[in-house]
Amino acid sequence: MSWLTELLQRPAVTWWDLLDIAIVSVVVYELLKLIRGTRAVQMAIGIAVVVGLFYMSLGMQLETLNWLIRNIIGYVVFAAIVLLQADIRRALMHLGRAPIFRWFDRTYSDDDTIEELVVATTMLSSKHTGAIIVIERRIGLRNFIESGIPLDARLTYDLLVSIFQVSAPLHDGAVIVQGDRIAAAACFLPLSVNPRLSRDLGSRHRAALGVTEENDSVAIVVSEETGGVALVIDGAIERNLDAGRLRSRLKSLVTLRRNMGSRTGRSI
Repeated sequence: MSWLTELLQRPAVTWWDLLDIAIVSVVVYELLKLIRGTRAVQMAIGIAVVVGLFYMSLGMQLETLNWLIRNIIGYVVFAAIVLLQADIRRALMHLGRAPIFRWFDRTYSDDDTIEELVVATTMLSSKHTGAIIVIERRIGLRNFIESGIPLDARLTYDLLVSIFQVSAPLHDGAVIVQGDRIAAAACFLPLSVNPRLSRDLGSRHRAALGVTEENDSVAIVVSEETGGVALVIDGAIERNLDAGRLRSRLKSLVTLRRNMGSRTGRSI
């Protein structure tokens, strides 16, 4: 009963102990989420087996097994780093995107994201492929994101063009962009009921006007009939934009959003 006596004589649990346990629990949980569905799961199981054998060799005084594990454990660590470098990089990038670090991110550049949007829009326009892309700014678009198919994928022009292909199952609806990621596709947007709108505006333009009337988002619309590109903000529409004009307008809007974010602790 000596172990029970030692357990009862331990110091009282403090709030710092609870905080320590909570932090470790969150770290372990996030790590398990990151490796779920990857080959790192098998590696983690193998490491757990090796650790179990190490403690078993200590308890049962298996000197040869203990010596072997102690001598190969260093090589196992290097092997894990080499084999899992992609998963480790993904984990570190996931950690760097955590909300707690956004306040310190003062060097974030939107140029790559804007260029991907401009290239995708230009390609869709040249093929007369209808599209609507909504860029979230200060006011969140969670309600509209939940109406579509969540993606949470890195924004690239290849992905945008693929989504809006007529044969693609996600082409009918809007794509919502959050920062440099596509949050969701095939999203439903409210149509504008402004009676002063031109009759030649289709459903895509009315949807873009409707969503920007409710919040501060920016919408890019490609007309299926004419291939024209329009930019919609605050319920106002700018039509027949070329690639250069679209790029400059997006840069000014994204820069404005970043400046506002520097005061609120958020960025696009």
